[in-house]
Amino acid sequence: MPSTIKVEIKRQSTPDAPATTEKFEIPYRPGMNITSLLGEIALNPVDVTGKPTTPITYDSNCLEEICGSCAMLINGKATMACSALVDKLTGPNKDQTITLAPLSKFPVVRDLSVDRSVLFENLKKVKAWVPIDGTYDLGEGPKQFPQLQEELYPLSNCISCTICMEVCPQFNDVTGFVGAATIAQTKLFNRNPTGKVLEEERLRALAGDGGIQECSFAQNCVQACPKQLPLTEAISDMGRDVFIQQVKDFFMR
Repeated sequence: MPSTIKVEIKRQSTPDAPATTEKFEIPYRPGMNITSLLGEIALNPVDVTGKPTTPITYDSNCLEEICGSCAMLINGKATMACSALVDKLTGPNKDQTITLAPLSKFPVVRDLSVDRSVLFENLKKVKAWVPIDGTYDLGEGPKQFPQLQEELYPLSNCISCTICMEVCPQFNDVTGFVGAATIAQTKLFNRNPTGKVLEEERLRALAGDGGIQECSFAQNCVQACPKQLPLTEAISDMGRDVFIQQVKDFFMR
């Protein structure tokens, strides 16, 4: 008999439905990740008792840790499902049960799928884009030196997975904290020679409700970020820039 993988999955059929837990046993194959494990359940949606059920709803797209959509709680830890290998989660004897649950700080849509639109609303607040009209010829843009490109490139690797927000003790309904990803993207676009035109507006947005002052510098985000973004540096830099902007605004009243 082939060895099997034991899985417990927290499920919720609708946003308002009570949460339940279903258990599954999936045939083991070498090299499986959590996404392929969920695919096996979809091929044969039967729980551990033999009772037919429905396939698990979850978000997934690129399968190579680029899109950021498959973040979930795996064994209680916020992780990307596509890069979470079963062999590293079950122990050498494959006897440890894998637990899957949706991210806890976002509204559940169904099962492991959550609504993470709060991140994109926060990015809108800080105008995290390069403002180019595109309806007429603007001429050559300002040049970027290689040193600046090297500084900004790591920040551009953010995949909007929201793991930094999930692990942050300050990200909650009370503080309304925008989170490390939004702060990092503010630095990315403020340092961009073309995006710099909106620098003051972005800094004022970070100084508002839920802004950078809510950060307790716990640095959970740094440890959890799957792309290893320099979040500590970004938060420190933006904290300084926000303070300088507030001083300027105070004396220009």
